[in-house]
Amino acid sequence: MLIVAVIIAIAVLVYFGITAGRRGRDIRDRSKAELAAATGGEVVDLTAPRRPRVAHFAIEGDEAIVTFDVPLAAGEIDEILADLLVSEAVEVLRDESSDRSIDQVETVVARAGRDEVREVGRRSLVLPGSLPPALGFGHLLQFNKLGLDPVDSQFSPSEGAAPTSTNTGSDELGPIGEELVLPKAVDVGLRSRGLDPTTMRASELVITLLELFEYEVTAGELPDTYIAAKAGQRTYIRAEPHDEGDHPELAESVINQFMFDFSSSGADRGLLVSEKWGPFQIYEREKRQPRVRFITRERLQGFVDGLSLG
Repeated sequence: MLIVAVIIAIAVLVYFGITAGRRGRDIRDRSKAELAAATGGEVVDLTAPRRPRVAHFAIEGDEAIVTFDVPLAAGEIDEILADLLVSEAVEVLRDESSDRSIDQVETVVARAGRDEVREVGRRSLVLPGSLPPALGFGHLLQFNKLGLDPVDSQFSPSEGAAPTSTNTGSDELGPIGEELVLPKAVDVGLRSRGLDPTTMRASELVITLLELFEYEVTAGELPDTYIAAKAGQRTYIRAEPHDEGDHPELAESVINQFMFDFSSSGADRGLLVSEKWGPFQIYEREKRQPRVRFITRERLQGFVDGLSLG
């Protein structure tokens, strides 16, 4: 009887473990679907590799034309972004060459844009169909050599100061990108990964910058959580978005849950990221637990400035 009881107990634990895992995935999928419905747009999967998405590819005469789903700012196209997309267009042609002949191609043309597609640049091949050596996407940005690591910068002695909230008490919060001043390298990096800086969420900004600094970001077990790993260190990230009708300030219950989940995660450091305002209590929380930081609305500009990007 004892053996039978043990077998039944194990079976029950396995069942609930599988069910909990499925339920967690279902919650994540449902939360993404609900967020898409609430915002009326596509939700960016923060754990998916975000090289420029190809919207269209064609060979017309002696030109290979690659159109990217990359948002462009109004006015003149940034030279670095143009070079990035032209280099990536060459790599798209390289991928296509495994399935079709490119012997007639003399010029690679890169186009981009969403509301309006524009040519961003072109590159002539030395010989028809002869591609230059692969350089790898992002080689022009070299984020890991431009400035201080974005996670390290949050745990420097100058960080963790009490926030100076400019919360006006209004429940209406506009896109965080409308309030931030982004260095050119950051703006280009975000756009190259398919993010529009004028409409992005705070979590998209932070996680995309981590990826540009060569962090490997994967989804966590709970909804809106991520693990960013680099050089043997793991950072637990909780994203707390602000949706229409939400209270504009970070709730104490969210802070408490984050602290508990971070302690349970086994990660080396923890970040809570939100476009909501941070209450003054987050300063005390950081003093008591120096391995966590809250990157809230009033701190996001400091997060960007802390990268010391040129």
